[in-house]
Amino acid sequence: MDDEPPARRRIISLLSRDPNLEIIGECPDGASAIQMIMEKRPQLVFLDVQMPGSDGFAVLESLPQAALPYVIFVTAYDQYAIKAFEIGAVDYLLKPFSRKRFETCVQRAKERILNTAADSQEQLRILLRQASLDRDRLVVRSKGNLLFLRTSEIEWVTASGNYVRIHAGKHMHTIREKIGDLEQRLHATRFLRVHRSIIVNIDAVAEVQRCGSGEYIVLLRNGRELPLGRSYRNRLNELLQASR
Repeated sequence: MDDEPPARRRIISLLSRDPNLEIIGECPDGASAIQMIMEKRPQLVFLDVQMPGSDGFAVLESLPQAALPYVIFVTAYDQYAIKAFEIGAVDYLLKPFSRKRFETCVQRAKERILNTAADSQEQLRILLRQASLDRDRLVVRSKGNLLFLRTSEIEWVTASGNYVRIHAGKHMHTIREKIGDLEQRLHATRFLRVHRSIIVNIDAVAEVQRCGSGEYIVLLRNGRELPLGRSYRNRLNELLQASR
């Protein structure tokens, strides 16, 4: 983001030599820089200190924390360097700069981004390990996202092959996991297998009804009827009696 077209062209030319970088745009002023950063969320931005409208520092101050990119300031004025590093700039390029100095600057930015990504992955692993020990929460992957579900919200679970569908209120989440593996992650005194392909939350059960020929159904509080397998009846009766 630079108000001088020749300066922008040189930066773009140097960046285009690196096959690991993708250039997503350029801006001539602070206002358009803010808009583009908000829309495209780049990881790294080359930002001039002095631009029409908002200067480089004002651009960063206008962005929410979640949208802040890594920044390399590019300017002909060295008096802003201290402030740039105080706000966490990756580097400060003084114009005119050499190709070697530019490449060193870009490499530093790459290392910063990779290290931050590694730290974030480690923090996520720690969070998942902690969550896996909490039987009141269930962490599942659904459509590429991680979902943190309160087990008290889960009413019943149905299985189909290597997939299960978790029913929680008005929401249904399909995940790739065998029902037996999921059963091990749920609290044994609150969830029960009532069928080879069904798990129910005991708190969601209204009653067990006989429907003739020795067959039974599990009636949930929301009106849903689920089949009760013969081999699961005794355990269900035990839990229902204990919960009353």
